Amino acid sequence: MKLDRIDIKILYELQKNGRITNVELAELVNLSPSPCLMRVKKLQSEGYIEGYSAQINVGKLGQTLTVFTEITLKNHRQIDFARFLAAIDKVDQVIECHLVSGGYDYLLKFVTAGIGEYQTIMERLTDMDVGIDKYFSFVVLKSPIVKAHMPLTSLFRV
Repeated sequence: MKLDRIDIKILYELQKNGRITNVELAELVNLSPSPCLMRVKKLQSEGYIEGYSAQINVGKLGQTLTVFTEITLKNHRQIDFARFLAAIDKVDQVIECHLVSGGYDYLLKFVTAGIGEYQTIMERLTDMDVGIDKYFSFVVLKSPIVKAHMPLTSLFRV
């Protein structure tokens, strides 16, 4: 499926507000409701829309700690990456994991109840011998800008 500017606009609007009505969405993308709904269903069936979820204000739930962690693996064979990822995938507090270029292998984002929980997780991971050579932790003090949407209209100028 080749996306056109209307498809991109639909995706852009839906990522900003997944609860928008079809009538409102159609108006924003300059379509009538029926063709707009057909496009949304097509985008879903083609896998461009993976699902809908609520954005939770974690600060309202209580005190949490966000930590970015750089991880370097001891070895760099495919089996080493797979073993590490299998272990990390089981840690609920890891909400992002990125394989990156540069001075380390992975950048992880943890959200925990506090520094004690984070340290317990890291000790458990190093004790499990999942291939971690070293890690560096960066505790988030404040997040003045967090965007939940991608800049689709500027990434894909169609």
